[in-house]
Amino acid sequence: MRALRCPVVELRQYTLHPGQRDVLIDLFDREFVEPQEEVGMTVLGQFRDLDDPDRFVWLRGFEDMPRRAEALGSFYGGPVWQAHRDRANATMVDSDDVLMLRPASARGGFPVPAGARPTPGEPAALPPSLVLATIWYGHGPFDTAFVEFFERRVRPVLVEADGEPLAYLRSEHAPNTFPALPVRTNEEVFVWFARFTDEDHIDDHLNRLRHSERWREEVLPTLSERWARPAQRLRLAPTERSTLR
Repeated sequence: MRALRCPVVELRQYTLHPGQRDVLIDLFDREFVEPQEEVGMTVLGQFRDLDDPDRFVWLRGFEDMPRRAEALGSFYGGPVWQAHRDRANATMVDSDDVLMLRPASARGGFPVPAGARPTPGEPAALPPSLVLATIWYGHGPFDTAFVEFFERRVRPVLVEADGEPLAYLRSEHAPNTFPALPVRTNEEVFVWFARFTDEDHIDDHLNRLRHSERWREEVLPTLSERWARPAQRLRLAPTERSTLR
């Protein structure tokens, strides 16, 4: 599976005013996708959080940190954002919940999309699906030894439980090259993403993990030693124009 070249990835979680999520998604999908990509970003995916009706989650990638600064400066200083920022900002309570990530290994990046992004108003070519993002918070860095453990021991058990990771990333601690947009610092995270057909499929995967002897005996003891707090799971429904779906 070929991976996109996005060595820097932002996982962005926005808290919105009640009833405003579809307003923002309509604006985002219609006005903000192509203009961001035209200045050098990759809009990886945008989602409704199934467990929070006032949460919008999206991902974007960059070639590197200097080009991130250039791309963000071009977009947020450009005419599209200037024309629509007031309407976008009016939907938001908080937009600062942002994790800066990088692929955990050469195999950890997001896959190249299976099809082209539909134009605004066009139905998605691929069937509906959900994405589960699992965030592990660590006492210390998720280092190379942990990545090898994930690839050798964790990933096979996830595959057995019908939850094959699409991508897996860890914290990027390079200085924020665009301070106008804050990011969460001083946190160590490992995030993996998997695709499912529906909510029952996710539930079945989690149930199979809970009952997996290999998970309990070979994986959980090591994870438990590293976790600073319980894992966070985001059940995400792709928007009509999300390429990650």
